[in-house]
Amino acid sequence: MTEQLAERPLYGLLLAGGKSRRMGRDKALLDRNGESLLSYAARLLEQFTDQVFVSTRAEQRDEPQRSRFNQIIDRYHDLGPAAGILSAMDEHAQADWLVVACDLPNLDAETFGTLLQYRHVDHPFVAYRSSHDDLPEPLCALYLKGSEAIIRRFVDDGLKCPRKMLIRSDTLLLTQPNPGALDNVNTPGDLGDSVLEAEATG
Repeated sequence: MTEQLAERPLYGLLLAGGKSRRMGRDKALLDRNGESLLSYAARLLEQFTDQVFVSTRAEQRDEPQRSRFNQIIDRYHDLGPAAGILSAMDEHAQADWLVVACDLPNLDAETFGTLLQYRHVDHPFVAYRSSHDDLPEPLCALYLKGSEAIIRRFVDDGLKCPRKMLIRSDTLLLTQPNPGALDNVNTPGDLGDSVLEAEATG
């Protein structure tokens, strides 16, 4: 297993293709202490992965923040986050993927480091239990080589939700080292007293 693991690259996939309808502005560009959420998450991912890719829709590819990074353009429509995950696996089928949403202002290095300690396991997915409901957190999780076939079967059966995919799969679930690290922001009301201050200007 150790030799096989060494032969597999570990890539980071930062999901930034959402339409941010509830927020009313692009969540990836929200400012976190002087840098966009997109840039902050990418900087963290770079510390733990061989290469970082930003998942986007075709119409977002020239947006200045996203265009700074290697991008993987969605090849699927109306699949939500699963579109980005499958598109990445199509391009790099031999890789393990650390998949992360772009709207996690409290994300930290310990959350990644703890997760990656379990990359060697014989499970297709490794994820944290939500600190709110104990369900899998699919948007800060390991999607290991070979899991593409599982995701594709779910999609073919009409299931698009990554959380439900992980619930119905042989997923290794971990306890979060920092319970607030995976709290996301979806609406202006979610900003509250978080570290977010204003929209990044580019």
